[in-house]
Amino acid sequence: MKAAVFHAPGKITCDTVEDPIIKDENDIILRVTSTAICGSDLHMYSGGIPQARPMVMGHEFMGIVEEKGKNISNLHIGDRVVIPFPVACGSCHFCQNDLPTACEHSNPENYGPEGGLVTEKGGALFGYTDLYGGYDGGQAQYVRVPYAHFGPRKVPENLTDEQVLFLTDIFPTGYTGVMWGDLKGGETVAVFGAGPVGSMSAKSAALYNAKKIIVIDTLQYRLDQIKKLTGCETILWEDAESTVQQIRDMTDGRGADLCIDAVGFEPDRNLLDRAKAVLNFEKGSVKVMEACMSAVKRGGIVSVLGVYPMNYDNFKLGQIFDKGITIKAGQCNVHPIIDKLMDHVQSGRVILDDIITHRLSLTDVAKGYDIFNKKEDGCVKVVLDPWK
Repeated sequence: MKAAVFHAPGKITCDTVEDPIIKDENDIILRVTSTAICGSDLHMYSGGIPQARPMVMGHEFMGIVEEKGKNISNLHIGDRVVIPFPVACGSCHFCQNDLPTACEHSNPENYGPEGGLVTEKGGALFGYTDLYGGYDGGQAQYVRVPYAHFGPRKVPENLTDEQVLFLTDIFPTGYTGVMWGDLKGGETVAVFGAGPVGSMSAKSAALYNAKKIIVIDTLQYRLDQIKKLTGCETILWEDAESTVQQIRDMTDGRGADLCIDAVGFEPDRNLLDRAKAVLNFEKGSVKVMEACMSAVKRGGIVSVLGVYPMNYDNFKLGQIFDKGITIKAGQCNVHPIIDKLMDHVQSGRVILDDIITHRLSLTDVAKGYDIFNKKEDGCVKVVLDPWK
């Protein structure tokens, strides 16, 4: 089969690899009909999250059940399903408590309670390094899906692939950031990052009846697109100080009720920021998270959706304490909310596929990663067809 294979930072190519096979009676083999490149994939692509051996990329995918293990009774050959990006067993303590990203069984080699830098990680993720289970991902023509009694969701016949594809990750992730904000309606939500997750956060804030939605980004074309799609207000980031001041000016000096970090540890940085990271033996920066903590009101909430894989010195704990900020962070637990979100899509309350800017063949995956990483050609979201 054809698959997008990670070889080294900056090198992901479409290769011919062996087809996956059933390894457990709870597996299915999925014929992938649609898949996408996620911003999190770029952390592997950049080398920010290490991976030594080649592996098939991708955790945003859906398709048709081609084969199934003996224990799978909830699915039939030919069913069209969408797959949550965490690999989760459905039966352990954490899965039973709606925390499938902490699954105790899916990542046996590297799982543990500590949450360390390279050991004792959480549950497994599709196509996202050996640290997170080493499972091949879905940027391929076929993929093995473990624990298929728990994860896959059937797709209504009246919905197209592109209408539901982002239920795999970015819509549940953006929705979770807003859900963590405990909105009652009428609040101000500031979303840092106008990429795919930031866009879904803005759409989710509208579902929660936020009074004012402010989206911040360093690129005007991304702000223009999300403003067109949601009617939100926008701020072009020039520096943290001016951005925070603009948010305060828009909120009677108090700050936003909820700030969402949809960027993570690899924001756009100048030479001074990069030099500081080297001196501190750090990868990336916490500048966006720090901006959220300054821009949020006293007693407000900061949702951290962007990836932060390591520790950072000089973290502003004193500011968090003085302002009484609540911080919620982590991988999105898709399984407990995907059915509700499917209903939002089917009812038309939210549209997901309008953020797609590029549709490419899987054979053009190297081009897809390049333009997505460099933010060229107006790129916001790349969807790949494995069969073209």
